[in-house]
Amino acid sequence: MSVLAVPVSPISQSKRRLAKIFSNEQLEELTLAMLKDFCKKTLDLNCFTEKIVYCNTAQVLELSEEYGFCPIREESGQKIDNFNDVIAQMNNMILKKFNPENVVISFVDLVLISPTNLVEIKNLLEKNQLVICPSVHSLGISILGRNPPDVIDTCFSPSNGSSLIAQIELAKKNDLVKIALYDSFRAGFDVDLKEHLKLGYEFLKIFNLTDSETYKFMQNHLKTLLK
Repeated sequence: MSVLAVPVSPISQSKRRLAKIFSNEQLEELTLAMLKDFCKKTLDLNCFTEKIVYCNTAQVLELSEEYGFCPIREESGQKIDNFNDVIAQMNNMILKKFNPENVVISFVDLVLISPTNLVEIKNLLEKNQLVICPSVHSLGISILGRNPPDVIDTCFSPSNGSSLIAQIELAKKNDLVKIALYDSFRAGFDVDLKEHLKLGYEFLKIFNLTDSETYKFMQNHLKTLLK
């Protein structure tokens, strides 16, 4: 059994690095647009036994369920500042609910990702303990697959600033030998800063993704982006 897991920040906190150029309402609109696009791309995928969205925002959970995702509400209570703790909490809930053989963690802001990317990553994970797709913009991680799901902790947003290096170093420390890097521009292009939005708008046209909700959002707010 394999699970595609998509953690989504509470919609009121999503994409806060873009708060200087977009209003709270626009940021919510962008997050929901990216979520819709990501969900649509998985509609015909049969390589995952389950697809889940992990969030504590009802609107996000309800929308993901419309596209066939299993909504899992993030546990409320004390605020968790460390994103790795959020992932660990999500992973524990997935293990209890599904007991899968492996889990692929992806994010909705990968606006160029294709269904083929997810299939290829899943296929790599069948033969490896750890599969990492590096981020295009930094030494970060855009997608992470673990087989089994608790084979190693995650290293998102470490103190040294490089998730990719920290994850590989931890894998070596834990004697993991079956590690695969999935180097893909489309799967590694995330949207987090103003510059990413400008580039993303152009690449959405290049990859013929102009019917996407994200492209429509960018087109409607292009003047704001170019200021």
